[in-house]
Amino acid sequence: MSLTEEDAKWEDMEVKEETDIIRCKRSTVQFPTESKISNIKNKHVRVQQFQKAKKEQRKVKKEAKKLRKTEDGPKSVPQTIDSLRVKDETTVTNLEDEENELIRDDLEKDEFNDYYKQSYEPKVLITYADNPMRKTRIFGRELTRIIPNSISLYRNRSGVKKIVKSATKKGYSDVLVVNENRKEPDGLLVIHLPNGPTAHFKISNVHITTELRKNHKDITAHRPEVILNNFTTRLGFTVSRMLGALFHYDPEFIGQRAVTFHNQRDFIFFRHYRYGFDAEGKKAKLKELGPRFTLKLRSLQKGTYDGKYGQYEWIKDGRRHTMEISRRKFDL
Repeated sequence: MSLTEEDAKWEDMEVKEETDIIRCKRSTVQFPTESKISNIKNKHVRVQQFQKAKKEQRKVKKEAKKLRKTEDGPKSVPQTIDSLRVKDETTVTNLEDEENELIRDDLEKDEFNDYYKQSYEPKVLITYADNPMRKTRIFGRELTRIIPNSISLYRNRSGVKKIVKSATKKGYSDVLVVNENRKEPDGLLVIHLPNGPTAHFKISNVHITTELRKNHKDITAHRPEVILNNFTTRLGFTVSRMLGALFHYDPEFIGQRAVTFHNQRDFIFFRHYRYGFDAEGKKAKLKELGPRFTLKLRSLQKGTYDGKYGQYEWIKDGRRHTMEISRRKFDL
């Protein structure tokens, strides 16, 4: 055998050895690392050890939190959609600033100026379909107990335009039309008389009084206080003034009733409370009376309701998952 043949033979043997080593490495099974607790076969002991480890973790976290407080370090603020909100061009921080003089002039000339000057007392008509479901009927009746000087009536097979005309002749200041779907309210039209505007809201999460509390007392006839919270844009100011104009401008504090419209991420949460103070007058307690529901503005129309030829000041864009619309931009 020549040297070249012998060298080639040794090279073939080396290649075979390398391939065998690679195959052995691939065939070796790598088990995941397991904790000591999972290896314990006794379930009772395993649960005890797990609870002990959790307790030590909580202790370490508590000590770290206490250390941060003593060192007066920066507090970690969680990032939420509200904290990352994109500022709207029409956001108003303080109406008293000189920059907002035009907005003050607009508010003094809008349709609700006579109400806020206490030129008239609001008179509200609440209506729904001719044969409403039980929950819708109870919801409308409870609204009459919340809104002073209001009455609920059936439509009597008449359209919204006819209702607006007859309500204007009879001296009503606002009309509320409750729509329903799937056996519960799902829409609300708020029409300010005689010259509008008209707001269309979507209603969700409706809970009447009997669904919130079993042993509920009757709501007193005292006029409630109205709290409008977190309406910061120009559109939000219009919506808040419209909702506030449904109630009497002179609340009766003896009844200790409060109605709140809280705006958060363009969802308006309605709550109705009775509040009370302790003997010292330092702590206050709240008791929810009901009903409870959530409003979502769909459109704001100029003038009274006109489904075909009405002019809209603002309408909700129904497009989703587009580049132009941001989840962090809110309109109210």
